[in-house]
Amino acid sequence: MNLVLLGFLGSLAAGAMTAFGALPVLFGHTVKPATTDALLGFAAGVMLAASFFSLLVPGIEIASDHYGPGFIPAAIVTCGLLLGATVILFLDERLPHEHFVTGREGPEAAEIKRVWLFVIAIALHNLPEGMAVGVGFGAGDILAGSKLAFGIGLQNAPEGLAVAVALLAKGYSRSYAFIIAALTGAVEPAAGLLSAIAVSYSAALLPWGMAMAAGAMIYVISHEIIPETHSHAHQKIATLGLLAGLALMMLLDVALA
Repeated sequence: MNLVLLGFLGSLAAGAMTAFGALPVLFGHTVKPATTDALLGFAAGVMLAASFFSLLVPGIEIASDHYGPGFIPAAIVTCGLLLGATVILFLDERLPHEHFVTGREGPEAAEIKRVWLFVIAIALHNLPEGMAVGVGFGAGDILAGSKLAFGIGLQNAPEGLAVAVALLAKGYSRSYAFIIAALTGAVEPAAGLLSAIAVSYSAALLPWGMAMAAGAMIYVISHEIIPETHSHAHQKIATLGLLAGLALMMLLDVALA
């Protein structure tokens, strides 16, 4: 099957797990804040492991195959990582959005309905995840792409639940909270498709794309997820969740290599 199509389908499946994770709110289930923080910590751990073991390390290896060992491969991956983080930083500052704990960020946007500020915030969060899956498949390694899609999808489920629960707490209906949570995953297939096209078009772009996706995810982990999970005095369980997610993704990546 066409690698670009696989990149799109893989990121679509990963994004759909956001909706799957939000399903419990439709059936009246509630989740304690400590559980939500643990699940989001787990998501951060998966993303962290994927950034290094599925993106940065393979990116260095691919760059070394093209340019030989030494400074050039290291410089490419380093610059790509910083560029990916810079892109998310730029979007974070330019797009109006609202976090569940820290409140509004970006330009003033009083005319934008508040719920869409949440959607924009989560879309910014999900953008690098779609990029990672698209780059994984676009590289031509179906196994690597599948591992990334599985790992990202795994962490999208608790993320979708957390979004839906937060919207319920703000007074939205169960069905509305589910729909909005599901929509936050829609950015992933779009990002996955564009990333797969880019890296499949030119092999030289591949280590850049992998490093950019990793940098974007690491920025999101540090700037968004960890502060959110540590804001309710559940630092310990959130940290344990992060370690569990990192360990699981590392195990899967190494075992299936």
